[in-house]
Amino acid sequence: MAQVLEFRLPDLGEGLTEAEIVRWLVDVGDVVAVDQPVVEVETAKAMVEVPCPYAGVVTQRFGDEGAELPVGAPLLTVAVGATEPVPDGSAEGAGTAASREAESSGNVLVGYGTGAPAARRRRVRPSAPIGGRSAPTGDARTASGGGPVASAPGPVPGGTSGASTAGREPVWDSAVESPAPDAPRGTPAQGDVGLEAVPSAHEGPVAVISPLVRRLARDNGVDLRALRGSGPDGLVLRVDVEHAVRARAGAAEQHVAAQPPVPATAAKPAPATGAAHGAATGERIPLRGVRGAVAEKLSRSRREIPDATCWVDADATELMAARGAMNAAGGPKISLLALLARICTAALARHPELNSTVDLETREIVRLPGIHLGFAAQTDRGLVVPVVRDAQDRTAESLTEEFARLTDKARQGSLTPADLTGGTFTLNNYGVFGVDGSTPIINHPEAAMLGVGRIVPKPWVHEGQLAVRQVVQLSLTFDHRVCDGGTAGGFLRYVADCVEQPAVLLRTL
Repeated sequence: MAQVLEFRLPDLGEGLTEAEIVRWLVDVGDVVAVDQPVVEVETAKAMVEVPCPYAGVVTQRFGDEGAELPVGAPLLTVAVGATEPVPDGSAEGAGTAASREAESSGNVLVGYGTGAPAARRRRVRPSAPIGGRSAPTGDARTASGGGPVASAPGPVPGGTSGASTAGREPVWDSAVESPAPDAPRGTPAQGDVGLEAVPSAHEGPVAVISPLVRRLARDNGVDLRALRGSGPDGLVLRVDVEHAVRARAGAAEQHVAAQPPVPATAAKPAPATGAAHGAATGERIPLRGVRGAVAEKLSRSRREIPDATCWVDADATELMAARGAMNAAGGPKISLLALLARICTAALARHPELNSTVDLETREIVRLPGIHLGFAAQTDRGLVVPVVRDAQDRTAESLTEEFARLTDKARQGSLTPADLTGGTFTLNNYGVFGVDGSTPIINHPEAAMLGVGRIVPKPWVHEGQLAVRQVVQLSLTFDHRVCDGGTAGGFLRYVADCVEQPAVLLRTL
């Protein structure tokens, strides 16, 4: 008889806690093979296709396109060994771990390879009734990662088929345990792990399982202890937090409306600013996905890094002429970005302080051996920074090919988390937007970023004579903790010298 196994949203790496469903690649009733991509999701890093580790018939999908799910939430169920749709729950249990391994690959993400099955999570069930009902005593079915099948709390968001979860008893595990009967109210029982909500005034425990819900409450200043959860047994869901945020905003508006009118003779107040006025009437755009990740990283950069910026104008006429001569000689075309990258790697070899990071815990500057060069790329999904690995070992031709490959992947939205992480220095060519200068924000946790403006004809004194030359502005933003202005100025001056006289670069090759 077929076994119905549940596949949950896997850990996508890089500390990602949720993903948005972009497109389902299978429907209920479809037959899937081991490691076949079943859904395309968008994370804060990239869009990826998630493969299913089971072979069988899809019996249920969880979440509509556009829904955001936390890591560990159910994605779909598969009837392993079936050749036609199997009703949800018709199989007799989940079988043994050995039978599951025979029907699954262990893969969780394309390109991440097969790993060993995750260790079973410790199951803890409360001895006291939950919400006035007896705690479940039967064994819950588990998915490939050892997670519970029947433990999905509350209504399944956007479920497309299958039996409803209403009335199910939630399975409490070691991540969110129920307080012991004799434990003081408001404190977790001994042995509890990660319980972020405590009992409120109503009957039964208040629990928050989703990390997305906890973060939403924290970001909006909502006290979870004051909420009455709408999920089973008082489980606090995302909709409960959002309702509390809306209610608080409405109360603020009523308070403002109830204030007496300002007399005509009184001084005119300053225009209202902040969320109390604009957020209630303006368009609300969620900061999530790539835009949310960019906002978080840039905010962290401003909070943690004492940055400074220096800049210089350089005559790029000779660099443009050298590129023209290289491309006229035949062979693959060399991009201007590749030449600038070669200049950057040569400059970083002379000034390694800028190819480093700061370890705040140990209060140490860590100089990095390899140069993993990030470059800013604007896409329809927002700004992304793909990384060229070991750029110091690449030729201008190799850099051109790698820049082109990563740019194409960025435009297609197919960059993987590995393509977007691990950078040690960033090159930002904002001249493509038609601007001359900028003060770049450092791509945390890197120590510096070089910005390049547009190259335009300008009056310039060349060999003692006024002439029209191709001029570019170069901006270097650096972490003042890793070096002083002398080092940053020396780096930028060397870059400018190579731009003005490309033959200078030959000395370091």
